[in-house]
Formats: sequence, C-alpha cells, structure tokens
Amino acid sequence: MENENSPEVTPSVENPSESPAESFGDMLAEFEHAHSHKSEDGAKQMEGTVVSIDAESVYLDIGYKTEGILPRSAFDNNAEAVALGEKFPVSVKGRNLEGYYELSRHKVIQPTDWSSLEEAFAEKSAVVGTVTAVVKGGLTVDIGVRAFMPASRSGVRDAAEIEKLVGQEITCRITKLDAVEEDVVVDRRVILEEQTRAVELTRYSELKEDDIVSGKVRSLATYGAFVDLGGIDGLLHISDIAWSRVAAPEDILTVGQELQLKVLKVDSESKRISLGLKQLQAEPWEAAGDKYKVGQRITGSVTRLMDFGAFVELEPGIEGLIHVSEMSWVKKVHKPGDILKAGDTVEAVVLSVSPAERRISLGLKQALGDPWTEVAQKFPVGSTIEGPVTRLMKFGAFVQLTEGVEGLVHISEIVADRHINHPQDVLRAGQIVKAQVLGVDTEKRQIKLSIKQLVPTSLGEYLEEHSEGDVVSGRVVEQSRELATIELGEGIRAVCRIAENFPVVAETSKTTAGPDLSALTSMLNARWKGGATPSSIGPEPPSVGQIRSFRVAKIDREAQKIELTLA
Repeated sequence: MENENSPEVTPSVENPSESPAESFGDMLAEFEHAHSHKSEDGAKQMEGTVVSIDAESVYLDIGYKTEGILPRSAFDNNAEAVALGEKFPVSVKGRNLEGYYELSRHKVIQPTDWSSLEEAFAEKSAVVGTVTAVVKGGLTVDIGVRAFMPASRSGVRDAAEIEKLVGQEITCRITKLDAVEEDVVVDRRVILEEQTRAVELTRYSELKEDDIVSGKVRSLATYGAFVDLGGIDGLLHISDIAWSRVAAPEDILTVGQELQLKVLKVDSESKRISLGLKQLQAEPWEAAGDKYKVGQRITGSVTRLMDFGAFVELEPGIEGLIHVSEMSWVKKVHKPGDILKAGDTVEAVVLSVSPAERRISLGLKQALGDPWTEVAQKFPVGSTIEGPVTRLMKFGAFVQLTEGVEGLVHISEIVADRHINHPQDVLRAGQIVKAQVLGVDTEKRQIKLSIKQLVPTSLGEYLEEHSEGDVVSGRVVEQSRELATIELGEGIRAVCRIAENFPVVAETSKTTAGPDLSALTSMLNARWKGGATPSSIGPEPPSVGQIRSFRVAKIDREAQKIELTLA
C-alpha cells in the first residue's frame, strides 16, 4: 500500500537514447572491474593522485582514461596545502559536462538494485541521486529507484532554491526504506550538516591564537560583526574594530567586505572565535609618551561628557580628560555641559601623561592663560573699574572686571545713605556699574570693590559748599556732658564740643550730680558787675530738640567730618 507521505514510486526506466557502450553504468562497471576495490562497508572506493590544481578545482588521476575532479573547498584551507602527487581516497559520483569524473571524498554508494539500497540504508551510507522533479511537500530523487525528499530536508530554505535543485546530482542518505511498498525517503540536509561539522572541526583544530586569517563580513550587530572564515564564523567585537571609539560597526564595516584579521581566542568547545582588526595596527599609546609632553598645547574634539569631566580625542585611539576643576579659573563648573558639548573642537594644555595607565590629563583654562597674573598691575587699589554685574548673592554682588576676573561689592559698599537688605534692592544681573578697587588678593583670587565710594553723597556736597567760619543752623539730636550731635541736614551730622563753650558747666558736671549753683552765681555776678546785660551773657547750653545757630570750626574733607561751635 502506498505511503501517504511519499509519492508513488515506479521502477526507473532506462534512457533509450543512451547506448550500452556509452552509459555511465557500463563504464563505471568496467573501471571497477579493472581498478577499484570495495571497502568493508560496501562503498566503492578508489585512490586518486593529484595531478593538477587550478583556482577552483583539484584534478586527480583515478586510473581511468579521464581524470576525476574535486572542488578546492573539499580540502582543508581551500586546498592551500595540497601538493602534486598527493593521494586521497575518493568515490565517483558521476560525470560533468566537460567529461571529468565528479568525485567525492566521502564514501558514496551508487545503488543499482534493492539489495544495495538496503545495504546503504542499514549502514547509513551516503548515496548519489539526481533530483528529477518538485512535487507536493518536496522533491523526487532518482537513486536507482524513485525516492521522495521532504522540502525541509533538502538543505535549502525557499521555493526558488528548491526549484534550482531539479536536474542536479546530490548526495543524500536513505532515512526510510520499504521494499514491499517501494517507499523510499532520502535526506540531503543531514549530509550537508555533517559536512559542515567536519569542516568546522577541521577549521577549529587549524586555528590558533595570533594567527592572521582572511574572512568576509557576513552580518553586522550592535555589538560587532560576524565574519565567515571559510565554513565557520568568528566574532569581531566592536571594541576590537579600531583603536578609536566606534559608535556602531556599520560606521566602519559593510556586509561582504573582505578583511585581514588576527585570531584573539579560540574556544573549540563553545565554538567561539574572537577576532581583532585593530590588533593588526600599531598601538597608539606606545608612542604617546614621546609624542605628548607636559605643557604642550593640543587641539582635539570632545567625544563624550561625564559628571567629572570631558574626554577629548587627540588622535584615533588616544583620549585625554579635562577634569571639571580644569575648565575655568573663576567660574565653579558643576558639570562639563555648562561649558562644553560633544563634538566641540577645543584647545587645551597637557597637564600629565601616563602611557602605562593610558591616561592624559588636560587643562582647558590653562590654554586661555591665567588672568590673575596681571590683576594687581591692571587693577591697583584706588583705581576705578567698570563692568557688568554677574551674580547677586545675599552678602553682595559680583562684578566682572575682565574675562575670568570678578570682584565682590559687599552689601555694605553698595549705597551710603541707607541700609539695604539684599543687593537686588539696588542692582540687577547684567547691569553695568562703576566701582572703586578697595583691595586685591591674588593668592585667594579676591578683589574687594565699592560702589558707594564713587557715588556723590549729600555730606560730600555739603562740604563742597561750606568752609570753616561759616554760620550754619542745625538741630540738636544727641547730647552728652562734653559733646552734642547736631543734624545740619538729611544724613549730615556734625559735633559741637560743649566744654569749649561752657567750661565751668562741663567741669562741674563731671564732679557733681547737679550744677554748682554757687559757682554759677559768682560767674553771673561778675559779669553783671562788669556792666554786662542778660542778653550779652552768652548762649545758653544746647539741649536735645533745639534748633540753634552754629559756626563751622573745622572741616576734615578726607574723613568727611565737621566740628561746630555755638554762634
């Protein structure tokens, strides 16, 4: 009964156009009778001697009129080590269009009857057959009888490739044989897999670390490239493509590209081969110590930003680090992104070089020069500066004197005529102001400034308008035994020495709890006896709240002080 999974099998029909004298079977029988011997498993084996090698094939003398032919891929390392005269056991598969016998290095049986089919099935030997047609679910193969090969066991993936097998001679293995039902199923894929494994084992055993090999890029991944080394794949990791930083393998490589590579590691058990491309180029750090010196100015491109600094590529494979502390002389840089971004071209100074640790420290601010070296000469104490307000803090305002140099105006040095709670009550960021330099400390990188020193005050104007001897009016706001404080105008105060105008009162006030009445009486009587009238006795002592006339006794413009006497 016919098997549901296989096509109808009919006896093979001999081609009537092929004469017995020219048939391959007759010629092979004649050859085997004269030259061949059978191996113990029944496969027809013979010995071939290499007589010629070209770019694609190896030709062998098999003792017959016409030579046999094998593709170079049938030998290790593409037949690079095969020499003329070398002998190999081979099997005959058929004859090609040029008339050469097609050979196989595998033991191949060419069945001629059911007994030979049963022998090949029992021994799991490879058999030669010709694909005759595509049928539902697979193909038919002539191996002396018609056999069925499922599409999944053909060794190809798509329908187009399956179509191309028709007419081709293939090597396969019988996986099912029912002589009664004449049901035969063959498998080509298992043979291909065995051949691949054999090639892999050979290649893995041949490859050694540090070998230089040729390969073709088969596929690209985010982490690297898979390279075909002639039957086996090796991995070229992204970190081993180039000494410079590679963002993606496709930036450097393309599928199908031929490469010379170095074998870094071979793991036969896990079937992993690690390859390197950059290892065939000079290691750039080996010459870094001679090429880069401390103090040298360099130009590079910012490759990446980290919390602690920015990496700058000096050349492919060599990066230097600009630490955040080396980015600005005065501005506190919290993160590199405040000043730099990836892709920026920067000029920097080499601060240190350590080829063994693969480290180069760079300074960005050093390339600009230290602006504080000339601060004392450019901004001496007492000089006037003009610049923008850069920052407002609770304790004062920072003013830029020049690029990289700031001075501080303390809150007490902003205005003179009133108290302010915060600099923002008077100033704003970006405002251009004038200030006077009060002090310079280059070691601490500090400059003290004052705005109020340059702003004319009402006291200053008052002093400009008056001279010693002028009579002025004012209000007594404070009084002690020796001094009275007189307010001459808003924010303008002077002192009047009471002791100079009323020496007796001042003196007695120092020694008694109250005025000495007897002394005061004696003084008044003396004046009256001298003919003095009450109006000419002189001014009475000042008291708080009185508005009186005073005479300017002394003006100290440098100290901005005024001393008065009663007028």
